[in-house]
Order: sequence, then C-alpha cells, then structure tokens
Amino acid sequence: MRQMFDSTVERLFADLASPAAVLACEDGHWPQAMWTAVEESGFPVALAPEALGGAGARWTDVCGVIRLAGRFNLPLPLPEAILANWLLGAAGLAPAAGAVTVAGAGSLRLRDGVVSGEALDVPWGDAVPLVVAVTGGAEPAVVLLPTGAARRRDGANVAAESRAALVFEGVAPVAQAPLPAGWPADVLLLGGAMVRAAQIAGALEGVLALATTYAGERVQFGKPIGSFQAIQHQVAVLAEHAAAAVMAAEAAFAAADTRIVRLQAIAAKICASEAAGIGASVAHAVHGAIGFTHEHSLHLSTRRLWSWRSEFGSASAWSQRLGRAVCAAGSQGFWPGVTDGRFDTLQEQRA
Repeated sequence: MRQMFDSTVERLFADLASPAAVLACEDGHWPQAMWTAVEESGFPVALAPEALGGAGARWTDVCGVIRLAGRFNLPLPLPEAILANWLLGAAGLAPAAGAVTVAGAGSLRLRDGVVSGEALDVPWGDAVPLVVAVTGGAEPAVVLLPTGAARRRDGANVAAESRAALVFEGVAPVAQAPLPAGWPADVLLLGGAMVRAAQIAGALEGVLALATTYAGERVQFGKPIGSFQAIQHQVAVLAEHAAAAVMAAEAAFAAADTRIVRLQAIAAKICASEAAGIGASVAHAVHGAIGFTHEHSLHLSTRRLWSWRSEFGSASAWSQRLGRAVCAAGSQGFWPGVTDGRFDTLQEQRA
C-alpha cells in the first residue's frame, strides 16, 4: 500500500502544486480545485476505518504522502485532514465531509452538549468549514466543530499559510465522542508534531535536490561550484540533516500502530526542527543571492521550514520536557524509558 500511495500522490502533487500554483495561494486564496482533486484521491480519509468510509491504512502507509506534501509545499491542510479523520475514526465517528483541520492547542470545554473556549493556531482555520479538537476537563471528548460558528482572529505563518484563532461560545458540535480510554488529551498536539516532522523531512529533501542541482549548474572560476570542497561540505551537511529528519519521522510513523507513541513523536519533532533551521541556512548559502529572490522557488520550502519547526511545539519546548523526564527517571530508568518508548514523567500538556 505504501508504494502505491507514494507513487500516486507524487504524480498528483506534481500536476497540482507547481511553484506558480503554490505562490498564487499566498494572497489568502483557497485553491478549491486543488482541494477537490486531493479529496477525490481519498487521501484525507486514508487512516479512517473501512467500516466508516476510509481506507483503513496505517500511519506508516501515509508517511510518504505527508513527506511529499512537504516536498511540494502543498498549500492545503492534507496532513491535518489525515490526522483529523484518524482521530475521528479512533473515536468511532465518521470522517469529516469536506476540508477539515485540527486544533492542537487551546482551552475548549464541553458542557451541556455545547463547546466554549478558544482554539489556537488552527491551520487554515479561516478557510476550512470544520475543525477537530479535544476538549479539556476530567472527561476529554473528541469534537468536530463548524469554524463558521466561531469568532476568528486571522493570522499567518512566515510561509503565508493561514493560522487562525477560533473562539467558540456555546457551539453545538457537528459530532462528538469520548476520547478513547487511556489516550492523552494532547493527542492532536502530539500528532501534529509528528506530522510536521514528516513535512519538514520532505521539504528538506526538496531543498537538497535544489541545492545539489544548483551546485552542479552554477559555474564560478571556470568550473561548477559543486566541485569546490567548501560547497561539497555544505551540501553533505544538508544531506545529513535531511536523512536524519527522514529517518526520525519514519520511525515515529512506524511506531504509531494503533496510537501515537509519545517518545518517538517528540524525538522526530526535535530532530526535524533542528534540521529545518540548519538545512534552510545551508541551502541559502549554497544558492547565494539568487536563493533570496522572490522569483526563485527555494523560498517556498525554506519559509515553510522556518514556520513548521515551531508549530505543534518547538524543538526547545519538546527538548525541555524530554530532558526533565530523563532527569526524573534517573540512571536506572533511562534505558528502560528508551526501550519502552515512554518516560513516566513525559506527560501531556493540560489545557
């Protein structure tokens, strides 16, 4: 299934997400035709159970899809939709009809059948009709909310991708169900971190290809700059970090069988976020002045790298939590914590 998914989505994105098409979306225009094509492909519901209308795929099957979304700078919430519909299916709810996104942070509460509170940094919250969130409190619930019923504070990240705050006041969910027993209330924050790690890995693969091609074509002092040892070293550093991000993301997705494994997801986001900053810097260094121009496509990837590394938890935020957990476990608990995939004190963030 993985090979079929990857080959299909690569052809789809190559047709849909050209640099010109991605750049055209930066004025806030929602690319409806592009989303329709992606939705018809079935990938937004890939992880939903077959009994509920999905494909019944596993996280490891869609890691390549999400990496390709990052590599092609897809200006759509496909990774968020995959995550949203996975959680809806795990809670026994049908996939969302149409475009859907997720809220990984906020202060939502479900009382007497209605939701109130704020959902923060919602990707494409100003454009999609539905958002999946987990409410706080003693009994967390998975809720599917209409974004049109919220007051919005619109914003955008460095890549000009919409990021909105949604304020709900007594809004009845489109659908709701208890969060599966034993699941952490910050499952969407954790899932978002894992998804962003895969997108970063894909974007790094893209900038590596651009840098390698440019180094082979740009001639200075009578020969391609890729023949100079200093450039070779920089490209090697970029390749190293791209490979590390890819493997960290693949490991996290492989571990997420029936549920997301906290340690692997956090490790993937830390690794990818660190690689994003280094990789973008190296790519621009190799390209020189041309890489900073609006006309060159490099900025489509590097601006996303700079944005995604901070979304759903930055490297420093996750590293601090991981470090505290390791210290609390002590020398006796370190190796069991690594091999178990968890540390007892590495708990979810409470809203």
